[in-house]
Amino acid sequence: MAKIIDGKAVSAAVKAQVAEEVAALREKNIVPGLAVIIVGDDPASRVYVNNKKKACEALGIYSEEHALPADTTEQELLALVESLNNRSDISGILCQLPLPKHLDEKKIINAISPLKDVDAFHPSNVGAIMIGDYHFLPCTPAGIMELLKAADVEIEGKRCVVIGRSNIVGKPMAMLMLHANATVTICHSRTKDLPAICREADILIVAIGKAGFVKADMVKPGAVVIDVGMNRPEGGKLCGDVDFASVEPVCSAITPVPGGVGPMTIAMLMKNTLMAAKLQNAIR
Repeated sequence: MAKIIDGKAVSAAVKAQVAEEVAALREKNIVPGLAVIIVGDDPASRVYVNNKKKACEALGIYSEEHALPADTTEQELLALVESLNNRSDISGILCQLPLPKHLDEKKIINAISPLKDVDAFHPSNVGAIMIGDYHFLPCTPAGIMELLKAADVEIEGKRCVVIGRSNIVGKPMAMLMLHANATVTICHSRTKDLPAICREADILIVAIGKAGFVKADMVKPGAVVIDVGMNRPEGGKLCGDVDFASVEPVCSAITPVPGGVGPMTIAMLMKNTLMAAKLQNAIR
């Protein structure tokens, strides 16, 4: 039987630590603040934003939401970002993606101050991750590193395969594993003989957005499998990119969906918001 890596438990531990540090900052009259911008009415985005708001409230972080209509212009959005950059009571700024098609995501992300970029999407922060000298990490890859640590998974010297090359998960995930001294392979839609490469992995991280894509015959016996997928097939239950039922008997440890990587993403966002408040107040 594989060990089930419990994201809810690990995320609760991270949040407890953040809450403790937030309380200590509040005693110095410093209140971390998170501004979340949501444009339009994408239902999934609305769920994420509500969850972020609840997490802030539970941990003592001030939060405010800027819900803008779908026809908001780029100039209006950039003006809002600029005003939030200039506010001392706002430590972190998060612009919920995806944005409506008429808005240039790259331009909006680049407008957020790197010191307030709690998603770690700004090119300055991405570059810092590349060289291993960073303040913020993208929330999902950072959460995965916490899960591996909590599960006592040895990374150094291990073969790690990351399926997916997105800027949000795949690429930064590969860099973090590299910084932890794993030997890393990134696979994607053009990779030849993907199953054979996956079978070489001691640690397999799957982030492609295809329900049940990874089957047991793609997993090396005893491997650790991290499932980043969040898929809801038509009328079906929430499931990951890994076929849990067939893979679980083969691997040594696995994250479930739901309850694995998902809870970690918001926990790490809270950690980044705390870090932003500390940076802006010159607290180590």
